[in-house]
Amino acid sequence: MKVSYKKLWVMLVEQDMSKQEFREKLQIAPGTMTKLNKGQEVSMSVILRICEYFNCNIGDICDAVKTE
Repeated sequence: MKVSYKKLWVMLVEQDMSKQEFREKLQIAPGTMTKLNKGQEVSMSVILRICEYFNCNIGDICDAVKTE
């Protein structure tokens, strides 16, 4: 399984927020931001911080995608 953050990127576009602004507002470390951009796993605390900021559920920002 792989993580897709496509929903998060769509949400940022809808909020008219750049990835840099997003990273700064949520105080996300550059390495963690790189993992998000590459679709890699990040800690649950980061996911929950994003959900709290956007007042949404985990499924609103990411999906588990089956890989072959």
